[in-house]
Amino acid sequence: MDVTKRNQPLARDAMAYVLAGGRGSRLKELTDRRAKPAVHFGGKTRIIDFALSNALNSGIRRLAVATQYKAHSLIRHLQRGWNFARPERNESFDILPASQRVSETQWYEGTADAVYQNIDIIEAYGPEFMVVLAGDHIYKMDYELMLRQHVDQNADVTVGCLEVPRMEATGFGVMHVDAKDNIIAFVEKPADPPGIPDKPDFALASMGIYVFRTKFLMELLRKDAADPASSRDFGKDIIPSIVNGGKAVAHRFAQSCVRSTMETTPYWRDVGTIDAYWEANIDLTDVTPELDLYDRDWPIWTYAELKPPAKFVHDEDGRRGMAISSLISGDCIVSGASLKRSLLFTGARINSYSTLEEVVMLPDCTVGRNVSLRRVVIDSGVHIPEGLVVGDDPILDAKRFRVSEKGICLITQPMIDRLEM
Repeated sequence: MDVTKRNQPLARDAMAYVLAGGRGSRLKELTDRRAKPAVHFGGKTRIIDFALSNALNSGIRRLAVATQYKAHSLIRHLQRGWNFARPERNESFDILPASQRVSETQWYEGTADAVYQNIDIIEAYGPEFMVVLAGDHIYKMDYELMLRQHVDQNADVTVGCLEVPRMEATGFGVMHVDAKDNIIAFVEKPADPPGIPDKPDFALASMGIYVFRTKFLMELLRKDAADPASSRDFGKDIIPSIVNGGKAVAHRFAQSCVRSTMETTPYWRDVGTIDAYWEANIDLTDVTPELDLYDRDWPIWTYAELKPPAKFVHDEDGRRGMAISSLISGDCIVSGASLKRSLLFTGARINSYSTLEEVVMLPDCTVGRNVSLRRVVIDSGVHIPEGLVVGDDPILDAKRFRVSEKGICLITQPMIDRLEM
């Protein structure tokens, strides 16, 4: 089929394949029970909802999610919230856990292997393009524009890239590009990252988003699977092999980033550490945050339970149910407690005389009376006992809870249980 004469969107012939098997170990105890893509974000959603919503909003109607590490929470979320694809409209949604498809002892051995092991499933749908996505970043992006660039430049692979200050790129895979954004070298975590020709103080960092023609990718994956020396990874094996022997092109995120009128800069976050996770959530309480969750033109879909509205009760000095500069989800009851710059997920119960400042609280937590919490992240289902004070004494906090580099406390139920022993 001649792509140049096509008049329908390229997204209609594409499949989005989300890699959601990673643990995200830098989130510490937050990923003890769930994979990083299943971690809650922003009051209602989970991290993976951003990549999936981008695909859906871009016009892609075939979605697949490869899962591996502690996948139950993720799979349950996907089954409840993302099960609306209709085969009669050429739509599909597949959850693909590692399931001994190649051999009885083999898990997904790398990002490329997670696609290779499901080649037969992908080929049965016959998509012309594959959009391979990381399932653990927060951003809004129109993949149609990236597909268009891929076709226009006749690339073998198009790699989504962020422009980051050059010396901040040391933790990324970095693209060394020429003046036309052709990738001439791919360097993993360089000490001295190569600058961009038109912006020497910036470097192009890989976002873990790749576009291929399906046929080309399958040939490449079969070849890679036959190579015993390969680590079966897109960043380490597949992309460098195309850079060396084919045409790899960089796609700049700023060109396809979706922004509402309230968003001034392209927004992309890897909320992979406790500090970054706390900060990105608390930033949403700003008067005009950098990420607009209220944008109706690019909705972020998720699984939302039917719950009653949030409720604030009591109005006496020292016992006033109130929240300032905060996001409070449904089914929360703030009973005579005061909240400032905090984000509460569904189902919180905050009792009298308690104060919460800069708190990120995951679903179904209960806070007893006379509690004071500052700069904390609380895992789901935690019961904070009466009178607990966190955020005033860093030395004491570090003995009881997980304290991050920037002094954010992570609190989980096992940590609370140990206090009471």
